[in-house]
Amino acid sequence: MSEVLTVVGAGTMGHGIAQVAAMAGFTTRLFDVDERAVTDGLGRIRANLEEGVERGKVEPEVRERAFERLSAHVRLEDAAAGAGVVIEAAPERLELKRDILSACAAAAADGAVLATNTSSISITRIAEGVPDRGRVIGMHFFNPVHIMALLEIVRGADTTGATVETARAVGRRMGKTPIVVKDSPGFASSRLGVAIGLEAIRMLEEGVASAEDIDTAMTLGYRHPMGPLRLGDLVGLDVRLDIARYLHCELGSPRFEPPALLERMVAEGKLGKKSGQGFYRWE
Repeated sequence: MSEVLTVVGAGTMGHGIAQVAAMAGFTTRLFDVDERAVTDGLGRIRANLEEGVERGKVEPEVRERAFERLSAHVRLEDAAAGAGVVIEAAPERLELKRDILSACAAAAADGAVLATNTSSISITRIAEGVPDRGRVIGMHFFNPVHIMALLEIVRGADTTGATVETARAVGRRMGKTPIVVKDSPGFASSRLGVAIGLEAIRMLEEGVASAEDIDTAMTLGYRHPMGPLRLGDLVGLDVRLDIARYLHCELGSPRFEPPALLERMVAEGKLGKKSGQGFYRWE
């Protein structure tokens, strides 16, 4: 397998995936159509690595070698050329992801793994735009990527066993603990996480308790590392809403119907940490 790993999308998830790939020894190419986004992504990677060194979590030579392996690209064909693994981290839109992986399939190395970081969209449907559907797979990372240990590997209807094993090996090399799930709406993590998050929003909407107390119930009562409302703010309430709508449409269950409070907050631009205001106020 080629040691070149291409990450498509330099946003919150993309730059994190690129960081752990470079730290794992892959020659890592970070692509985005927006040159400023790529520059910002590299800057965030550098900041993460610097903080790791300051906290004694990353050796200085590891930081330097990781950054030497990183390169920025604004032409997809150049970024994907000869890559052994491509991981797209574009916005959650089926047609966009399908088009990206189709374009990468033509430029990447023969037999390259074509992975999507989607948290909910069907892998089988994304693969419809790729000639060799057997090499398309879900590699769902968690935010922040350089800290969270879980990697959810999602096997589409046509994904081969060899592709699954390669994805598993790449994840382990990145220091992740892989789980393998079948291609079902919301997979395992999003389906459970969104169900809890939406119920927490309904409780807040009904005045059952404050956001802080609902979150404390889960962190202290169930040992969750973070409460569902604070987590929603970090993920992005617009992202949460998109996933809820998708799951409600695909599964038809009322538990995934978006609460009116969530709809209203997104319409008002209260998207969580990235907008400065969600269930919490963020500096």
